[in-house]
Amino acid sequence: MAGSAAESGGDVTAEYEKALEQRSSERYVLRLYIAGNNLRSQLAVENVKKICEEYLKGRYELDVVDIYQDHTKNPVDLVLAAPTLVKKLPLPLRKVIGDMTRKEKVLVGLDLVSRM
Repeated sequence: MAGSAAESGGDVTAEYEKALEQRSSERYVLRLYIAGNNLRSQLAVENVKKICEEYLKGRYELDVVDIYQDHTKNPVDLVLAAPTLVKKLPLPLRKVIGDMTRKEKVLVGLDLVSRM
């Protein structure tokens, strides 16, 4: 019995390490909804791009949608406020609404750090 407990502990550790490795190579599909070309929208785009380059370099796709210009994508994601960042992949789907200058909030919304 003691041997099997040690073995299963090893399996759990191996599974955890495999999950961490897989997570670090996952591709992120993001959509950022903004409302017009104003300072708030520009800051949201700039901050989300900086965060993506720092934490997801080479493994993200970011689609920026101006809700005043493109009405075709908004109904799909049910965006009620802008800016809103939608993490479509990897699942689960997540939305970060509002101030994109709060880096910690964006990182939690993207599941890149745990909630405190």
